[in-house]
Amino acid sequence: MAMRVILLLIVLGQAAGALADRSNPLPDFDDGYLTFYLDNDLFSGTDEGYTNGARLSWISGSRKLADVSPVQKSLRRFIGSDQSYPIFRTLAGFDDPRDVTYNYGLSLTQLMFTPKDLTAPTAPAGERPYAGWLGMGFSLHAKDADVLNSVQLTIGTTGKQALAEQAQDIIHDLRRIDKFAGWDSQIPGELTLNFHMSQKRRLAIDLDLGPLGMDALGEVELELGNFRTDLNLGFVSRLGYHLPPDFSDPRLSATAYSLRPFRTEAQFDHRWSVYAMFGMRGYIVGRDITLDGPVFRKSHIDVNKEIYVGEVFAGFGIRYRRLEFSYAHTFRTREFKEDDPLTSFGSVALRYRY
Repeated sequence: MAMRVILLLIVLGQAAGALADRSNPLPDFDDGYLTFYLDNDLFSGTDEGYTNGARLSWISGSRKLADVSPVQKSLRRFIGSDQSYPIFRTLAGFDDPRDVTYNYGLSLTQLMFTPKDLTAPTAPAGERPYAGWLGMGFSLHAKDADVLNSVQLTIGTTGKQALAEQAQDIIHDLRRIDKFAGWDSQIPGELTLNFHMSQKRRLAIDLDLGPLGMDALGEVELELGNFRTDLNLGFVSRLGYHLPPDFSDPRLSATAYSLRPFRTEAQFDHRWSVYAMFGMRGYIVGRDITLDGPVFRKSHIDVNKEIYVGEVFAGFGIRYRRLEFSYAHTFRTREFKEDDPLTSFGSVALRYRY
């Protein structure tokens, strides 16, 4: 079912690409980036906690605001350009709010969470409850040479409608491993609405030694909604051979879109890129539906959420022409008091620029 939705999204987007009328709410596919993200703890040899996340995202190439689809254009009041509310223009960090370039995107994301004990009909006390979430995001991005501001509206659902059990069962069937027995006890279905705002800034540690280079960016993000509410701060740095200007956090996150984060006039026509990456992030978590339960429906949650969560990650990337592959491994502190002191998972991202 989820795959049908993805294919339908792509087909509709391609059809809309033939239309010149930008009053059409669907995206144009003239140029852009298509990225598949996969988080999974099987890379760590476990199958529990945050056990899987999958995301397909599309983002346009650089656009003028007039060429942005109406759904995403409605977010312009929060992006920090001259079209935004005064408070957001103040916080934007742009040298000139009138001189920015836009990208806009769509994403489809599924997340699943399970306890350690796969045989129990309900999650045992002190173990993470069963939870699944499926959501679609609509994003707008504005950038100049040193700053990228992103805003996203995400609509989703928990419960059986998230199709987490079906997706996990398919993978377990293919790998011929035991299935989890307690999905009937997952947190109940609830419509979720989340608003995300993030700002990325180029950090002044760029290094250019011919084909070798180093760069870094810092990010602050605010997320508000009944799925998750948090404030987080982090950075990521790359060191490698012919660093591509197209870049993002390689892991699945609310505003993970692979794109060219900063505007540049420099030409980049190298066939190959190879690089290593390292990053850190800290969270202040106000609400997490997978640990707190739904807002509007009753559920029994037998864990105590941690407010402060930190993580570090490292990995590598390799690019050939328009195709790029990256892998990162994340180590995260406990997300609830009964959890292990440190958990980990791997993230794969496969991006195609067309």
